[in-house]
Amino acid sequence: MKSTHKIIAPLVAVALATGLAACGGSSGDDDDTPSTPVTPPVTSTPAPTQEELAAKAVDNIQNVVVIYAENRSFDNLYSDFPGLDSPLATATFEKQVDRDGTTVLSSLPQVWAGLTVPAAQFDTTVPTVTATQTTGMVNAPFSINETYPGVDINAVNADMWHNFYQNQMQINGGKNNMFAAWADNGGGLVMGHFSGNATKLPLWKVAQKYTMADHFFMGAFGGSFLNHQYLIASAAPVDPITPQNVGKVAVLDDGPQGYKLTQKTTTSALTTSASAIFTLSGALTPDGYAVNTMQPPYQPSGVAPVTVSGATPQPLMADQSNTGVLPPQSGPTIGDYLSDKNVEWAWYSGGWAFQTARATNPAGYVGSDYTGTGLQADGKTAFVNFQFHHQPFNYFKRFDPTTASGIAQRADHLKDGGVNGEQFIADIRAGKLPPVSFYKPVGNLNEHNGYADVVRGDQHIADIISELEKSPQWGHMLVVVTYDENGGIWDHVAPPKGDRFGPGSRIPAIVAGPTVRKGYVDHTMYDTTSILRFITRRWDLPTLPGLQMREDGLKANGVDQGDLSNTLDTTATAS
Repeated sequence: MKSTHKIIAPLVAVALATGLAACGGSSGDDDDTPSTPVTPPVTSTPAPTQEELAAKAVDNIQNVVVIYAENRSFDNLYSDFPGLDSPLATATFEKQVDRDGTTVLSSLPQVWAGLTVPAAQFDTTVPTVTATQTTGMVNAPFSINETYPGVDINAVNADMWHNFYQNQMQINGGKNNMFAAWADNGGGLVMGHFSGNATKLPLWKVAQKYTMADHFFMGAFGGSFLNHQYLIASAAPVDPITPQNVGKVAVLDDGPQGYKLTQKTTTSALTTSASAIFTLSGALTPDGYAVNTMQPPYQPSGVAPVTVSGATPQPLMADQSNTGVLPPQSGPTIGDYLSDKNVEWAWYSGGWAFQTARATNPAGYVGSDYTGTGLQADGKTAFVNFQFHHQPFNYFKRFDPTTASGIAQRADHLKDGGVNGEQFIADIRAGKLPPVSFYKPVGNLNEHNGYADVVRGDQHIADIISELEKSPQWGHMLVVVTYDENGGIWDHVAPPKGDRFGPGSRIPAIVAGPTVRKGYVDHTMYDTTSILRFITRRWDLPTLPGLQMREDGLKANGVDQGDLSNTLDTTATAS
C-alpha cells in the first residue's frame, strides 16, 4: 500500500490542478479562452561593490607574514624601479644646505669614517675607499657603484646616523635638504644609492612579480629601536624622567615635544661631522618617551644581569639600575589584541636561541658576538651579530621570564628563527606558521650599513619567499617585506605630516602572495603601522591607541593612510 500511495498522491494533485484550471480559477469567468500564464519577475543579484570585493579579498587571507629588514631608503635600492610615481632620474628636489639652513653646500661632506671598512667585508674583493677619496663629491644624489667601482650591493659601507631628532632635522619640514648637514661619520654617503639593480638585486625580481609600494614610510622618525616598537604597538615606549636617567634626556630648542636639538658649537658640514655638536642628543624625550636605542629589561639584553655586591642575582633580567635599560612596558601591542581574540601569532627571531643561551649561560652572561663584523677567523662563517634592540616584545611585562605566565608566553610567541632562518623555514615547509608571523633576520643578514651588505640579506629574504611560495599555507597568504627605517639615507620623497612620532622617511615595501596584484606599483600612502592596520581589519581587532593617533594626525593634514588592502587583486577572490 505504501508504494501505491506514493503514486496516487501526485496523480490526485495533478487532477485537482487540472480541474481548477478548467473552472477558470476563482474569477467566475465562463469564458473558455485559456488564461495567460503569469511569469514570475526575474530578480538579478546586484554586482558586488568594490568595497565588498575588497572585504572578501581581505577575509580570504589566512596567514600574514612580515619580514623586517634593516636601514635602507627607497631611493637607495629602487630609485629606477619601473612604474614609480616619481623616478629619481626625473624628480625635482632641493640641493643640500649647510647647518644655517640656507647656504647651499659647495659639495657633499666627505665620508668621515671612510666609505668602506676592510674588517667588515664579507667579500674581500671590495676595495677600501678612504675619507680622503670621498672629498669634493658633487652636491647631488649619486650612484655609489658608478662613482666607486667595486663598491656595490656586495659591500659593507659606513654606517650613518638614524636617530629620532636627527631624522626630523634632516627632513627639515619636508624639504629633505639637510641630510648632509646633520650627518655623523657617514657624511656625504647619505646621498648615495645603488644603480643597475634590476639584474642583480634578488628582491627586485620579487617586486616585479608582485606589488611594490612606492609611497611607504617608516612608522616613526629615527632608528631601529623605535621603529620595531611601531611595528608591534604603533607607540613609543615610556620611561618616566627620574634623577637617575635625566642624563639621557635630549636638550631641545623648541620645547619638550619639539625636535630641534640644541647646538653647543656652530660649524659647517664641510668642516666636521655632526657627531659632537649637540648639547645632548639623548634616548629620552623631555616628557618621558624612549625614542632612541635602549636595552630590553629581560635577557637576552645588551646589558648583563645585576652584578652589584649585595644585590639579589636576577640571571634572567638585565641590570635595572643601568639607565640604558628600559623599564618593562605594559602598553597594548598587536600581540595582546591577537591573543585576546584567540588568534595565534609568533615573532621569529634569527639567532634567538643562540643568544638566549649566551645571555643565560650558567657560567656567566655572554654578550653578542658582534665585537667582530664580517667573517670569523675561518674566512667563511659570518658572526651571528644578534641585535638585542630588534626584539620588541622582549621589552614587555607579558614576557617576563621570571614568572610562570611570562615563561609560557615566551614559549608560545617568541620563537627561534635559527641562525640562518632554518627554524623559520622548517615551520614554513611543515605548514605550521600561525595566522600572524613576524620574521627578523639575524644581524649579518639584515642589510644594515656598517655590519651587513645588501646582497646577502636580500638573497636570504628572496629564498624565504621562495619557501613560502611552496608552503602548504601559501594559497591564502599575504607577505610583507619592508625595512625598519632608512638608515639615515636620503630619499627625495618627503613623508606626509602625521603626529609627533612620524611617519619618517620613505622605505621600500614589497607585498607578495597568490592573491596580490601582479606586476603592480601601488602609490597608496602607507607606513609601517599600515601592517598593523591590515591585521586589525582582517581579524576584527580593537584599534591600538597609536593607530588612532596616527590616523587622526594624517587626516588633519589631508592624508588618508592605506591598510594594504589595495595591494590585493579583488578579481582573484571574486568568484
